[in-house]
Amino acid sequence: MSQQPAAGTAGRPARRAGSTPASGLVNAVILRLTVRATMGRKRALIFAIAPVILICVSALLRAVARSPVWPPEFLGVFGFTVVLPLTALIIGTSVLGAEIDDGTIVQLLATPVRRLSVVLSKFIAAAALTVAFGAVPLYLAGAIATGPASRLALGLLAGAAAASVVYNALFVLLSVLTSRAIAFGLLYLLVWEGLLGSLVGGVRLLSVDQYALGIANSIARSAGLHAHLSLPTAIGMGVAVTCAALALAARRLASFSLKGDVV
Repeated sequence: MSQQPAAGTAGRPARRAGSTPASGLVNAVILRLTVRATMGRKRALIFAIAPVILICVSALLRAVARSPVWPPEFLGVFGFTVVLPLTALIIGTSVLGAEIDDGTIVQLLATPVRRLSVVLSKFIAAAALTVAFGAVPLYLAGAIATGPASRLALGLLAGAAAASVVYNALFVLLSVLTSRAIAFGLLYLLVWEGLLGSLVGGVRLLSVDQYALGIANSIARSAGLHAHLSLPTAIGMGVAVTCAALALAARRLASFSLKGDVV
């Protein structure tokens, strides 16, 4: 006796498992595993070193400093040019770059998950962790210096959160482009943002720290932050750089073969 097709499947061709990419822009499993892997092996202690130093120094300056201009000067420089970008560099280059380097990316590429979904899931995990270990400590340092509801503290939080997003888009892209992502990331931070950004005005349009300072200053209204971009410019350039970096990263990842090599 022949069996009738199951309800809801009549007339539909059978679909082989893994024949089509899984739907959805963000894969919750990849997102969760990425956060767990990044935070494993006591890495959270490493991520917390610079933020703890930032908060402790802020508390010390709050107790002994007599100048009212130190909060934006110190937090704008040390926070936005040292703590936040280095935190983003370590996290952003590891969420995908580590799997490419050790070859475990092959297992991920063999699954029916779209490359764009892989990139976005890794990026969101990296950005969230950077907010936790970079933006939140900056807010706490600003709250210690000027109060939890001060314009400076809130501005630092907004600017640092935005920078966490843009930095990680760039560093995820770097990790797909080269196995020396940390080295190239340091060159970008030290040479492009640190040296050229202070000498050449046009470079600031492609400097993430200036996007962060522009957004922070729109709330804080402090000359001590030394922001050179307006809020619309900072937001517009930040969105453009983020979207371009993620699109390029997805395209590059799509060119990997199952051996992990570019084809």
